[in-house]
Amino acid sequence: MTTSTEITSHTILPAQREDIELKTADGLTLVGELALPPQGRTPVATLVTLHPLPTAAGMMDSHVLRKAAWRLPALADLAVLRFNTRGTSSPRGTSEGAFGHGVEERHDVAAAIDFVDDRELPNPWLVGWSFGTELTLLYGIEPQIKGAVLLSPPLHRAAEPEIQAWAGSGKPMRVLVPEFDDYLRPEAARERFAALLTPGARSAGSELIAVDGAKHLWVGEKYVKTVLDEIVRATNPAAYPLPLDYDGRFGPAERYGV
Repeated sequence: MTTSTEITSHTILPAQREDIELKTADGLTLVGELALPPQGRTPVATLVTLHPLPTAAGMMDSHVLRKAAWRLPALADLAVLRFNTRGTSSPRGTSEGAFGHGVEERHDVAAAIDFVDDRELPNPWLVGWSFGTELTLLYGIEPQIKGAVLLSPPLHRAAEPEIQAWAGSGKPMRVLVPEFDDYLRPEAARERFAALLTPGARSAGSELIAVDGAKHLWVGEKYVKTVLDEIVRATNPAAYPLPLDYDGRFGPAERYGV
């Protein structure tokens, strides 16, 4: 008999979780984790997550990405790949190399995409947060990538040329901008992303979503749920909106709680 479990900020739902390593073209080993839907279920799409700035404590375990891996395999049949970019540490370990200021990390993005190809994981989407949005904009337009979700884009390293390139790619992009972001707020974001939001680009599913009350770090379960809902709406709309409770079974090898 299954019971309904309320999903809270500490809930870890069932998934097939595997510690993985990525090999970059310049010879580094990056550490990460792949979370797949529970046994017997096939992923509908794959999230390749790119974390916030490592020099400001960003890592694969930054809370929104960690909760995506904890919840979305079970709730939305999504595969979630998280990894530490070069020189970044988390409880999973430390990736080789040193912070590359968003330049050398092009090899890290490529290694993650190659991993998805090698594993034949379906329908990969990039999910970038802050610094991760810049890596997405700079290096993410690859043939196998279906689209992207940007969380709190600062547009420091990436700017209009990269936005123009995405607008011309035909790949959909969802841009989530907090009302009280530290770097780029909704009104300014609409101007900066204008090329992506023209009628032609919108026909490909691109959208800018202003999130009332939110800040750059998406602190608070209310905002985490908003982010995860929008990721699911983009990548597996059949599973949107996400439930507030989980009605499945927890097996002996699966973790729940912290």
